[in-house]
Amino acid sequence: MITIAVQAGGKSSRMGEDKALMRLAGIPLIERVLARIDGLADEILITTNRPETLAHLNLRMVGDEIPGAGALHGLQTALNAARGEIVLILSCDTPFVSHELLEHLLNRAHEADVIVPKNDDNYEPLQAVYNKERCLPAVKAAIVSGERRMVSFYPQVHVLPIEGQVLSKLDPSGLSFFNVNTTEDLERAEHLLI
Repeated sequence: MITIAVQAGGKSSRMGEDKALMRLAGIPLIERVLARIDGLADEILITTNRPETLAHLNLRMVGDEIPGAGALHGLQTALNAARGEIVLILSCDTPFVSHELLEHLLNRAHEADVIVPKNDDNYEPLQAVYNKERCLPAVKAAIVSGERRMVSFYPQVHVLPIEGQVLSKLDPSGLSFFNVNTTEDLERAEHLLI
């Protein structure tokens, strides 16, 4: 069973309002992400600390144990709540995420504990596939030791990076990891749609 967990629990401090509901060409960012993942999972889960604002999506929602504690805590929340053993984590603010890339990551889920795009020298942990059974204990241990970075537990698990030509082929536009953090990003996204 595959679960896709869309992370919508961030503070959106740079935007000043809930990023998940920010409209890009009239459509909320989270709905753009949901359209791009259509057909990829058995379960879609939303991690949010404001479920009332996303109730119209009619999806299962779960809140963070410690609201506002960051992305690593959000990952723990998603892995704890997921019914699937394979969990694809996505951010709600990536309107151009590549369906083909996500499908590729899911198809390779049996090859490692974490299947993650690596763009230049940077992992993209908010667009990665995690094995729940093997990653959850490592995530919990990282949190207990005071870590906050999403990749802090990677040395404790088997990680398969997807990079180079494979990544370029799956995301030819290079926009899969473009995320909307500011009003300027939203304006740029509007221009990219044209």
